Amino acid sequence: MHFDLYNKQRSLSMPRLALVPVVVAAALLTAACSKDDKEAPKASQAAASVNGQELTVHQINLVLERQPGLKPEQVDAASRQVLEGLIDQEIAVQKAEEEKLDRDPKIVQLLDAQRRSILARAYLEKASTAAIGTPAADDVKKYYDAKPALFSNRRIYMLQEFTIQGSPEETKALQAKLEAAPDVPAFAQALKDSGLKFGVNQVTQPAESLPLNVVDRIGALKDGQALYEQGNGGMKAVLVVASRPQPLTFEQSKPLIERFLTETKRQEWLQKRVKEMRAEAKVDYIGKFAEKPAGAASGASAPAAPAVAATPAPTAAPASAASGLDADALSKGLSGLK
Repeated sequence: MHFDLYNKQRSLSMPRLALVPVVVAAALLTAACSKDDKEAPKASQAAASVNGQELTVHQINLVLERQPGLKPEQVDAASRQVLEGLIDQEIAVQKAEEEKLDRDPKIVQLLDAQRRSILARAYLEKASTAAIGTPAADDVKKYYDAKPALFSNRRIYMLQEFTIQGSPEETKALQAKLEAAPDVPAFAQALKDSGLKFGVNQVTQPAESLPLNVVDRIGALKDGQALYEQGNGGMKAVLVVASRPQPLTFEQSKPLIERFLTETKRQEWLQKRVKEMRAEAKVDYIGKFAEKPAGAASGASAPAAPAVAATPAPTAAPASAASGLDADALSKGLSGLK
């Protein structure tokens, strides 16, 4: 589903689980409780010490809260992995401080830039969450009914994408012949007989992996039919080689639709709010920036909004996942097809 509907160090980047802090804290205690409470060691929030500098369970939890798809049974191993990364990081930080890199003007600027970015995003995320609320049940049902190709009539497609070279006259003439082909073999023969050079790429993917603007169009095609796009120097054709139905019920689709509608509303709110804030603020351009280019948008400096709005595609509910629905594929599509 196209619900765009918004690592290099795994240990520094790992859906927010309410029980994670409790589980991690328990996993990292250095001693188990004794039957004799008097002999039991006191629970500590420290997870490790590096040259006397403590690393805490809170630091581990902060990293774990950003880990997508972390399951409760994975918390212990993940927490230990995060801790090892934090230890390596702390060692490097201490070395940097020894060389007084924390006083380097460029480093100070970078740290300040990170602080400003985090604060701006935190405000926008908090304000947008409070402003937009939860999608109405009627809106969720309307979206489900309006997109049968994604839900009630959802299919898994085997598609072949053809990139065909030729002049506009040649490709238009070929398109007419391909459209008249009754099945896949006749399509292939007509393409071969044209004598035009072409490349082909085959994929098997569900409806939600297609660009949203072509889902309904491809959903209306029968096996053996294709979608065409004329362009400079050639033509592209996406042929439905085969397909099989795999519909989603309303209950399966509801969580994804709610998330999509929420995110869509959030992005709209963010754009509006950023413009409002700029209108409320007193902004003076100085020096060479005093003369803005003609037609410059007053809200052109609003990169903070996308930083919050561009969240990953929603994670499918377990029932949806079992049916083959991959929410991470919602923003993906056939290459080059617009």
